[in-house]
Amino acid sequence: MFAVIRTGGKQYRVVPDAVLKVEKLEAEAGSTVTFTDVLAIGGEQGVTLGKPVVEGASVTATVIAQDKLDTVIIFKKRRRQNSRRKNGHRQKVTVLRVSGINAA
Repeated sequence: MFAVIRTGGKQYRVVPDAVLKVEKLEAEAGSTVTFTDVLAIGGEQGVTLGKPVVEGASVTATVIAQDKLDTVIIFKKRRRQNSRRKNGHRQKVTVLRVSGINAA
């Protein structure tokens, strides 16, 4: 069984016991998070698509940790102007383990 959820402006295909990194959520490590924006659910019976979400469906996940991704380097250079700029950015993410998919 799988589900497609929406969080942080992105869509994720999840299966039970999967570990995924999503944009930072306000939750502490060890707590449980429930996603109600379930766009599709699939299994042996077939695929159920939502319009836009599947009514009564939810996905529960346990927060493993709050983490940061690797550094992304932003380098801008203007030719022949002796102008250079270097910045870096580390995106904050929440690491989740999917514990269950509840279909209506």
